[in-house]
Amino acid sequence: MKSKKEIKDSFKEMKFQIGVFQIRNMVNNKIYIESSTDLIAIWNRHKFQLNSGLHLNTNLQKEWTEFGQDSFTFEILCEIKQDETKNIDHYRKEAKQFELMFVEELQPFGEKGYNNVKLK
Repeated sequence: MKSKKEIKDSFKEMKFQIGVFQIRNMVNNKIYIESSTDLIAIWNRHKFQLNSGLHLNTNLQKEWTEFGQDSFTFEILCEIKQDETKNIDHYRKEAKQFELMFVEELQPFGEKGYNNVKLK
């Protein structure tokens, strides 16, 4: 059986998918853009919140409830390749920069999307 230290060390060595994703409503093509250091976990969190009616984005929640989960897709817009020389804070900042780039390019506001305000 592994010790707590061995388990922690194993967790630290794990590589998660890091990058930018969008949740797309296939009925009206509205999108929600965000970045994460764990793309699988963030998609699971959003699905859980949306299916429970607890999502903080009220417009996305309203249409998820109206159209149903099958009307939405999760799409990875970019994935950041990792190496051992950089820490998680570096990747978090890099992912946020890519998120800003995609938000600027795709403008997911109002009729085009669910993001509330422009990020700075």
